[in-house]
Amino acid sequence: METTQTALIDRLERERNVWLCTLRADGSPHVTPVWFVYLADRFWISSGARNRKVRNVVNDPRVSLALEDGDTPCVAEGRAHVHTGTLREDVLAAISAKYGGWDAATQIEPYGPRVMLEIPVDRWLLKGAAQ
Repeated sequence: METTQTALIDRLERERNVWLCTLRADGSPHVTPVWFVYLADRFWISSGARNRKVRNVVNDPRVSLALEDGDTPCVAEGRAHVHTGTLREDVLAAISAKYGGWDAATQIEPYGPRVMLEIPVDRWLLKGAAQ
């Protein structure tokens, strides 16, 4: 099993999706798969300002993230910050490189202007080994 920090970073670079869990106003969970990049010890996720996940984070920044492979689980917790306006060029370039040229700054209707969720990891619950 992959248990080293290097193996974890490798997975974060190559995995296509991460499951993002946010909290609705009533405290119930909202879970969705999202595209992401992991740069400078942070998850970065592009979204529309009116998406449910963004509205949830504005209300309560606590989130959990999990890579899809249940045999070597990677689960993290953090607090998301929503970036609006001009988005970081290095993050946009990394997303474009990872997802075949996709422009994460282009607005998609009806979701509104693009924003970027920045999620530093507060705690890793699992780093590639089931317990």
